[in-house]
Amino acid sequence: MTSSVDQRAVDSLFQAYEGSSVPGASVAVIRDGQEVLVRSFGMADPEARIAADGQTNYRLASLTKQFTATAILLLVKDGRLSLDDRVREILPGLPAYASDVRIRHLLTHTSGVWAYEDFVPDSQSTQVHDRDVPLLIQQAESLYFHPGSAYRYSNTGYALLALVVELRSGMPFARFLHERIFQPLGMQSTVAYEAGISTVPHRAFGYSPTGSSFSRTDQSSTSAVLGDGGVYSSIHDLAIWDRALDSRVLLGERLQQEAWSAARLNDGTLIRYGFGWFVDNEGEDLRVSHHGETMGFTNFILKYPSRRLTVIVLTNRTGGDPWELAARVARLFDGTAVGRR
Repeated sequence: MTSSVDQRAVDSLFQAYEGSSVPGASVAVIRDGQEVLVRSFGMADPEARIAADGQTNYRLASLTKQFTATAILLLVKDGRLSLDDRVREILPGLPAYASDVRIRHLLTHTSGVWAYEDFVPDSQSTQVHDRDVPLLIQQAESLYFHPGSAYRYSNTGYALLALVVELRSGMPFARFLHERIFQPLGMQSTVAYEAGISTVPHRAFGYSPTGSSFSRTDQSSTSAVLGDGGVYSSIHDLAIWDRALDSRVLLGERLQQEAWSAARLNDGTLIRYGFGWFVDNEGEDLRVSHHGETMGFTNFILKYPSRRLTVIVLTNRTGGDPWELAARVARLFDGTAVGRR
């Protein structure tokens, strides 16, 4: 456990999340595989007066991408998939212009596929699902760029990866995550949420600021797309996940290191992304991280593998700077840690 001085210092950083009527936040510091600090602030559900705690499950938004990438790498490990497989040979519904896109391009945001969100009208009343994404991007006439020639962050790529997982594993994406990742690791409350199929225990609901108060903005028309952002999890379960990453229990050393290695473009230029993680260096130390931003939730994970130090900040509100909070918390526990890229 951390000292009371450390706890007070952390609490002071989260004053904006405190209160019995405001959406809250949870933060964890994990050092050498141990949760040395877990703190929660504010409310998981202000309307029902349910406070946030270490078991509260927040929508992870793009923190989900590390699980989607891991699912793909498990299939690579199983011999069912290659990183250089052409995606259109697995998903024939993709436009012909995407014929040169390979699995690694989707993982590293170098595919050039259009953002499916661009083709979802503001008036959309039904939710979009992963299976709708290939049809949506049929409306584009070409890629943004030739695969591997540039970087452009893409939710589309990770929705397509979820479909690849389904086709190569023979099971729904949410079930694959449960059976191959969440259940074996003991992440008992983590779920790729599907309305009418699954439930989220200890669920935090999302809110957005409206003047001096907050209004519930928990789901958007794209919230049902799982591969790019549909997982809910808690600080407690993510600490289990963090230990699994350090122990390489799922992927082994080679594939985990590849996930945490900066990808290269066709011309050899390094980009600051691996497989489901932003990747850079702080001095000689590797730093991996990811933000997650969606209507009602804003999150960040900051990890220094060689230092065995991880800080996770989950919030159930739109906006805020959890990446700055994570960096400041990291500095309290490791004087050499600094902030977002």
